Amino acid sequence: SFYTFQSIGYTLDVYNRRVPAERSFLPYAQYVAFFPQLVAGPIERAAHMIPQFTRLHRFKRENLSPGLWLIGWGLFKKMCVADQISPFVNTIYSAPQSYSGSYTLLATVLFAIQIYCDFSGYSDMAIGLARMFGFHFPENFNQPYRSQSVTDFWRRWHISLSNWLRDYL
Repeated sequence: SFYTFQSIGYTLDVYNRRVPAERSFLPYAQYVAFFPQLVAGPIERAAHMIPQFTRLHRFKRENLSPGLWLIGWGLFKKMCVADQISPFVNTIYSAPQSYSGSYTLLATVLFAIQIYCDFSGYSDMAIGLARMFGFHFPENFNQPYRSQSVTDFWRRWHISLSNWLRDYL
């Protein structure tokens, strides 16, 4: 889906003259198929990413530590939180009639945590891996469960997807 979102966004940006059409196939192909963010985002704009593919990237020691930290934090959220919550949530949701309302409520709260840690964990890993290669992706989750309103929640939850939907739909 992220491949599709980026391809559609690029096509619409070129059509609406927000970005010039990329004349070289390689930077365009790298943009739509950049492996760190292909599975879970963040969804990037051509105007931000294609110029990064046309520059020479050299290993920089200062990118290693923040990149590894983000990868580690993303792995923690995915493996230590989301994957540990999942069996409980799946058990309750597979047979809700067998459990009381309080268990169903607890499973729902834990599912909200699970889905956040899955998505934001993958995004953090993608951002960290890209950072290690010298590419910059903006933050994709900004503490959405601390939102003051539904609108604020969507500004903080999967930011690149929310922005993409706002700009292209």
